[in-house]
Amino acid sequence: MFVAASSRCFEDFSLSEACTQISDLGYDKIEIWMDEKTEHMKPSYVAASPERFFTQFREWTRLTPIAICVEDDVPAATFEALCRLAKMQKITQITIPAAPLGTPFNEEIDRLRSRLAAANFSGIRVSLKTKAGFLTEDPQTAVELCQAVPGLGLTLDPSYYMTGRYANQSHDQVYPYVYHTHLRDTSPTEIQVSVGLGEVDYSRIISQLRRYNYTRALAVEILPALLKDQDRALELRKIRMLLETLL
Repeated sequence: MFVAASSRCFEDFSLSEACTQISDLGYDKIEIWMDEKTEHMKPSYVAASPERFFTQFREWTRLTPIAICVEDDVPAATFEALCRLAKMQKITQITIPAAPLGTPFNEEIDRLRSRLAAANFSGIRVSLKTKAGFLTEDPQTAVELCQAVPGLGLTLDPSYYMTGRYANQSHDQVYPYVYHTHLRDTSPTEIQVSVGLGEVDYSRIISQLRRYNYTRALAVEILPALLKDQDRALELRKIRMLLETLL
């Protein structure tokens, strides 16, 4: 396992500026976060010319890209272009959102099979982020989605399993399907708190991941909108050092 940072930690910056900030904080690996609603990096921009983005990224930073995360669902053609980019960058992991709660299960299965088929063509793993408000909000439903679409995995964000409707239930059943992780500190009432003041048991998470031979990223994902008066740089340094110590 290794520690990386999501560019979402600096979603209020351009991606090139986020790369500089993350590198300056001692990280050497990055997850590229994309959202059509922000100016950080739009999937449509990347999809218009994956080759252009590949060249630009190499000019921006020496950070090693290890994953792509798409905040919202994108058209099939855009997703296929992101898979081509991932192959060029030697990235093997793309995180996509699950469908919102209320979406018919079979309808979601059809969408996911289509995404997985496109990704398999480029040798890319696809995982669904575990998040409140989406079908993966329930750990058991998240597992059932993976079982219904063989080859599909999960991006485990334990913060959302520590709060909300499933806070008092175990989510250990998801670990065999984890392809990627998003980590921050969390309390039972707040998705994000200052590192050290929450109740995320990083040691247990790592132990559970090792049980299923997980050897990939522990990706730090600090949410800027929830920073309050916290020092972002300090928070990113603290969680990096904590995770590296546990590894």
